[in-house]
Amino acid sequence: MRRKTNGAPKLSDAERDRIAILKRKKHSIREIARSLERSVSTICDEINRNKTKKGTYTAKTAIHKAYVRRKYAKFQGMKIVGDKPLRTFVEARLSEGRSPESIAGRIKKREKDLTTISRNSIERFLKSVHGRKIESVRNKQKGKKRRKHRTKAGALDGRKFIDTRPKIINHRQRVGDAEADFIVSGKMGKGRLLTVVDRKLRVSFIEKVFPVTIKNVHRVFKRIKKRYPGMRTITTDNDLLLLYHKELERELSVTIYFCNPYHSWEKGTIENTNGVVRKDIPKGSDISKYSPSFIRSVETKLNDRYMECLDYRTPKEALELHRKRKNAQRRRRKKK
Repeated sequence: MRRKTNGAPKLSDAERDRIAILKRKKHSIREIARSLERSVSTICDEINRNKTKKGTYTAKTAIHKAYVRRKYAKFQGMKIVGDKPLRTFVEARLSEGRSPESIAGRIKKREKDLTTISRNSIERFLKSVHGRKIESVRNKQKGKKRRKHRTKAGALDGRKFIDTRPKIINHRQRVGDAEADFIVSGKMGKGRLLTVVDRKLRVSFIEKVFPVTIKNVHRVFKRIKKRYPGMRTITTDNDLLLLYHKELERELSVTIYFCNPYHSWEKGTIENTNGVVRKDIPKGSDISKYSPSFIRSVETKLNDRYMECLDYRTPKEALELHRKRKNAQRRRRKKK
């Protein structure tokens, strides 16, 4: 028997169609339940609840009645439906691809004018008839997972491995410690994306590398350093494009640490960030065809996420708050 969920177990449209067929063939309720691997009480309740006025059971009528019942049921996200400002906020954030958990946390911590709701309430709203359009949009945003192909690292002499990285970096205790990685094009595509993310603030920077050369990689890193002047260290993979990492360290005035070979999980922050980027730039894409404005919009989307680790601030808000504090400290020092 199937395990019952909270409340009455949900029957699919196909199951209701099957019930109607078996009823017409004069099968007993017990036989129908056995055929569908459902409990006798579930089948009995379904027939009694959704039968016609004449007492017969048809799939079309049953499906319609179930739809109407779900639409007007209080537990199906009606708290959101009945609150227009709340619904507008939730629908907009869900359409942007944000998680129900992050939206609920943001409302509780940062949106004091809105009614507080739980993650479960948002999930129920999303699964209800009121959230079907949004759910379809979110499903389209999900990219298919494919096997990861990486360039094999050669002999990168003089590397500093992650094992030698100071504890202050490991514990995310300061701003400026970054993780970096490349997002590659598909087999027929050209170009790469260089993504850099601050381990503490989670603020991200994305730049296109095209054509893909070591010289251009250094040039793009310098461009990110201008936008992210507080960068102190970089933790990255053993990619051949970082063959002259010692030279890059001098150019950027940073220290570069390398993950152990085939240990990409050691830089989990950038791996998670790239997973979000892939929703807008799917694997197999030709990165050379993406415009700078589109890439910047993806970056903006990353830095506008509500994050629990930032107390439901966005990375952009966290960076702005950090810079305000730094400026205030400088002013106090000057007064002294």
